[in-house]
Amino acid sequence: MDISIRNVRKEFDRYPALHDVSLDIRSGELIALLGPSGSGKTTLLRLIAGLEYPSEGAIYFGDEDASDRSVGERNVGFVFQHYALFKHMTIGANIAFGLKVRPHDRRPPRVEIARKVSELLNLVHLPGLERRFPSQLSGGQRQRVALARALAIEPRVLLLDEPFGALDAQVRRDLRRWLREVHDQTGHTTVFVTHDQEEALELADRVVVMSQGRIEQIGSADDVYDRPSSPFVFSFIGESSELPVSVRGGQVFYGDAALSVTANSGIEGTARLFLRPHDIEIVHDGDGAIAGKVTASHRDGGLRRLDVVTSGGHRIEVTLPAAQCPDIAGDVYLSPSRGQVYPAGADGKAG
Repeated sequence: MDISIRNVRKEFDRYPALHDVSLDIRSGELIALLGPSGSGKTTLLRLIAGLEYPSEGAIYFGDEDASDRSVGERNVGFVFQHYALFKHMTIGANIAFGLKVRPHDRRPPRVEIARKVSELLNLVHLPGLERRFPSQLSGGQRQRVALARALAIEPRVLLLDEPFGALDAQVRRDLRRWLREVHDQTGHTTVFVTHDQEEALELADRVVVMSQGRIEQIGSADDVYDRPSSPFVFSFIGESSELPVSVRGGQVFYGDAALSVTANSGIEGTARLFLRPHDIEIVHDGDGAIAGKVTASHRDGGLRRLDVVTSGGHRIEVTLPAAQCPDIAGDVYLSPSRGQVYPAGADGKAG
């Protein structure tokens, strides 16, 4: 099911939560709505679901204008962060609920419902748990049941709102891989909301980065990480450091040091340089490098992380392979191998 969001605006008590948002989602695509709190991502998901209605604009399911249609009419499956399972019902009854409450003429036979429940429990790797209750399952298992219940109604669109936010880190990682496998098997058009960039980059076919009710960038994980369109996207996706620089004839200067990174054409004068920690090298020669002092160093798995304060008083984080890097202290010279330069007036601070 293709979804087309066209020039949607949403206000709550005259407060604009979304500003002229447009987005096309292809059938069978897995899309992540990513952004900090207040970015509008959950509002957009609720508009797609039919839990809210746009103040302006339209939402199409295929060729059908669904803007005024209810949740039931849109036939969407919804998975919430906190499971929303019926505690007094067995797992089987929870999964079957959406089928059993259908009007009589659309309700499958009891045998068909039982077959469907068994099939979905196998899909979510919980076979044979029909007779258990939610309180007897772990958090990760309950979230799998919530997804099975959403899939039981054979939705046109599957929507997930921070589906793993209530789980610990290891369970979240396991469920991310599992959700991607389920998506590839079922082929549902899927939209999920998250503030976890690692989750979005790992799971989604495309990531929609949002800030203050607007879409900042739409693209693959490689697009938004390697080719961020704004300072906000660069600082929000992944780790980064920022330095005030000047650009003269395309050459980037930090103080008097002419750096090896270059600026895009059209950028001149005062600017902002954004760097990834793994794109910075320590060099022995100060020519064309950033002078600084290591203020902290610690091991992080296969990496060593350094906090460096530059001669200009700016903090930079550097990551180096631990096996190739002894514990470094004192004065250092830093040479960025790549970075992104934005005009000084460009918007963008994550948060």
